[in-house]
Amino acid sequence: MRGRAAFASAAALAAALAAGSGGAAAQAGVPIADFVLVDKSERVMTLFTQGHPTWQVHGLQFGDAPQGHKRFEGDERTPEGRYTIDYGNPQSRFFLSLHISYPNAADRVFAAAHGRSPGGAIFIHGQPNGSDGARMDGDWTDGCIAVSDAEMEALWRLIPDGTPIEIRQ
Repeated sequence: MRGRAAFASAAALAAALAAGSGGAAAQAGVPIADFVLVDKSERVMTLFTQGHPTWQVHGLQFGDAPQGHKRFEGDERTPEGRYTIDYGNPQSRFFLSLHISYPNAADRVFAAAHGRSPGGAIFIHGQPNGSDGARMDGDWTDGCIAVSDAEMEALWRLIPDGTPIEIRQ
């Protein structure tokens, strides 16, 4: 684990995040997630524990071309489908990052059939290092999922390596 703490209540975590305190979020009480669902059309990430929703992040930011499934390197799309959060990167060029296991075998086969690279390096991450941590305007990633730094600090603690993630349009 990456220094995650156990949490008890989504309301307490939301209040801590609204107050801008990632440290307080660590004390707030949301349980560790065992599944993550991202709804691109609604721009909502929902964390689940034992089949029950435990916390949501709203207003997600995506790549410059947020509609549709990522097919090729450089298409500015965020993947859709089932993947895994397979590791965290505390030294990212953004405030923390959780790697999504894109591309899977089907993604690689599709791209190869078109003579292209599927791309990769898809993460859930905070804002660029050196910023004030508040969200930048609009969709600006190269296909990643961006959140505020305070939200990312909570996600870092709540989503262990190996957690399944489903990303839907």
